[in-house]
Amino acid sequence: MKEKIFINARIIDPSQKIDETGSLILDKNGKVKAIGKKVKKSDAESSAEIFDIKGNVLIPGIVDMKAFVGEPGYEYKENFRTLSQAALAGGVTSIVTMPNTKPIIDNVSMVDFIIRRGRDKATVNLFPCASITKQAEGKLMTEFGLLSLRGIVGFSDVNKTVQNTELMARIMDYASDIGVLIMQHAEDYELSKNSCINDGEIATRLGLEGVSQIAEKIIIERDLSLLSEYPCRYHINQISSKKSLEVIKKNKSNGKKFTVGVSINNLSLNENDIGEFKTFLKLSPPLRLEEDRLSLVQGIKENLIDVIVSDHIPEDEESKRLPFSQAATGAIGIETLLPLALEMHHNESLPLNKIIEVLTINPAKILEINKGTLKKGSDGDICVLDLDAPWAVKAEKLKSKSKNTAIEGRKLQGKVLMTFLNGELVFNQ
Repeated sequence: MKEKIFINARIIDPSQKIDETGSLILDKNGKVKAIGKKVKKSDAESSAEIFDIKGNVLIPGIVDMKAFVGEPGYEYKENFRTLSQAALAGGVTSIVTMPNTKPIIDNVSMVDFIIRRGRDKATVNLFPCASITKQAEGKLMTEFGLLSLRGIVGFSDVNKTVQNTELMARIMDYASDIGVLIMQHAEDYELSKNSCINDGEIATRLGLEGVSQIAEKIIIERDLSLLSEYPCRYHINQISSKKSLEVIKKNKSNGKKFTVGVSINNLSLNENDIGEFKTFLKLSPPLRLEEDRLSLVQGIKENLIDVIVSDHIPEDEESKRLPFSQAATGAIGIETLLPLALEMHHNESLPLNKIIEVLTINPAKILEINKGTLKKGSDGDICVLDLDAPWAVKAEKLKSKSKNTAIEGRKLQGKVLMTFLNGELVFNQ
């Protein structure tokens, strides 16, 4: 591999508090050799490949903490190849894959299989999760120690919640002893039974069973109470409501150490977007009030929410073309994660640097992986984007195998031009 130099770039790297026009050099091994406004062409080898960024933005490759890949068992929805293509087109170079495959990733042989298969087929950095409980049934704990030694970065039952408080206490106790990351989906089953939409006026009008914000809040309160006794690495996968944010604010101000994620869907859509039973907007947690959406954006600004995830859930058309209550839950989103997040920059609700921070270095820190940064010596995972390029989302043009986007036809501003992985150009607009 030749050395590469990127010139005339607006470099934004929150991990180093850099936002300046300058250059970046990648060495022959695809590692960052030099970065910043003082870097000149003469600092690179004479044979170096030159990329003129023409004033566009250069950031670390995005780290997406929550995406589903269909292998094994659901290859008809998504596979490593199509997930990689969609991710790279969206500037995402590192993905945390969820364990709700078929079979579920809850034992060493499945971990070995998924890592081997990912290495052979994927063209992104894959960081697999295993389930917290066997078969994600919420009854028996998986073997955290063995699984993390095999390369598991965190434990999640994905869209299921550990309901049993005694079991959750044991999980957090064990996790605190061995230092593993627990990623909880917050939802009380008794309060959310048969529900498929936010509880309120829209649910009543559509004649659908609604789920109250209390179902989310009550699990967060329980787990944060347990965290006082068992201070493990604890992450709330996604929150969706103002009420949850109030609990988080209170606990963070009391000095508790935990992290919080939010789906890009809950930041950019609200329950009114569901209209007349749009099943592509059936999500978990559900879309809530505009007031909730605005409070989540504010939560990022106030450092109460640490990461934005795509919550990429591919579903085949047959699973979505059903009555709302019977339709599958979830939407694809990895390719549109960054452009949709940039809406908050364009409408001035969040600073650009903050958006980049919650998509790059923050998830990398939570996962304890050496990604999301352009520090000297780090991997050359890079995303180059045009902040202002206008485009409209067309499902058939998205690279994911499934086409269940929640934002079909939405006009966006900001597009990924190039993505580099370990110094290699892997996507070019």
